Amino acid sequence: MMEPGGGNHMVGDKTWSGRLFNGVNMVLLGLIGLATVLPFVHVFGSSFATAGEIASKKFLLVPTEFTLDAYRYIFSTSTLPKAMLVSLGVTAAGTLWSMLISVLTAYGLSRKDLMGRNGIMFLFVFTMLFNGGMIPTFLVVKETGLLDSYLSLIVPVSINVFNMIILKTFFQGLPDALEESAKIDGSNDVGILFRIIIPCSLPAIATISLFYAVTYWNTYMHAVLYLSDAGKWPVQVLLRQIIVLASGLSYDNAVYTDAPPPSQAVKMAVIVVATLPVLVVYPFLQKHFAKGALLGSVKA
Repeated sequence: MMEPGGGNHMVGDKTWSGRLFNGVNMVLLGLIGLATVLPFVHVFGSSFATAGEIASKKFLLVPTEFTLDAYRYIFSTSTLPKAMLVSLGVTAAGTLWSMLISVLTAYGLSRKDLMGRNGIMFLFVFTMLFNGGMIPTFLVVKETGLLDSYLSLIVPVSINVFNMIILKTFFQGLPDALEESAKIDGSNDVGILFRIIIPCSLPAIATISLFYAVTYWNTYMHAVLYLSDAGKWPVQVLLRQIIVLASGLSYDNAVYTDAPPPSQAVKMAVIVVATLPVLVVYPFLQKHFAKGALLGSVKA
C-alpha cells in the first residue's frame, strides 16, 4: 500500500517536471522569437543610421545618432507616391478578383454532386507541378493585349491552386446540415454560398485574402516583364530602381541627381517602406489567420 508521503512525492515530481518542461519551452520559444525579431530591428535601426555608424558596426540595432537622409532620399520624388497608389490599387483589385475566383472554384469543387470534379481537380493540381514558363506566359499576355496594362499584374495570377485547395478543404469541413437547412428554406446554390458558406468561412477567407494581398503587394517580376511604361510601375520595381541608383550603378531614366546617402541605409529604408503596409494590416487579421490556416489544412 502506497504511503501518503509517497503519493505526494510523486505528485510533487510530476509538478516539478511539468514546470521544468514549461520553463524549457518558454526559453526555447523566446530565443526563437528573439531570433525572428532581431533582423527586423536591425533593418529598422540601420535605416536611421549615419554612414559612419553603418561602416563601423556590422550588426546595428539602435543607432546612436538618428538621421532621416535615407527616407528623404526615397521620398524625394513624386514618383514614389504614385507607385504606392499603383501597388495599393493592384493589391486591392487583385485580392478581390482572386478571392472571387477562388471562392467560386473552391465551392464548386467541394460539392460532391459535381460531375467530373475529380478530373477538374486533377487539371488544377497538374498546374502546380507543370506550367508553361516565363516565355509562353509572356506570349499569352502579349496576344491577349494585356501588355503595359495593370491587368497584366492581375489576370495571369488570378488564382493560386494551393489557396483554392485550402478553401475547398474548409468548405468540405462545414456541416452538411447547414446546406440542407438552407435548401429547405428555398435557397439556391448562390444563396447558400453567399448567405451560409461565406459567413461561416470568414477565418479561412481572411487567411487566403492575406496570402493574395501579400502576393500582389510584392509584385515585381510581372511588372518588369509586362510594363514598359515607368509611370505604371508598382512600388517594388521603383524601390529596386532607388537601390540601384543609391549603389552608384548606372541606370537608364535616372530620377535622382543629388548625391545619395549610404546605400546600406537606403536598402534598409526600402525594406521598411516595402514591408510596413503588410505589417500594419496583419495584426487585424492575425486572429482569423491562425484559425483559418489551421482549420483549412487539417479537415478533409
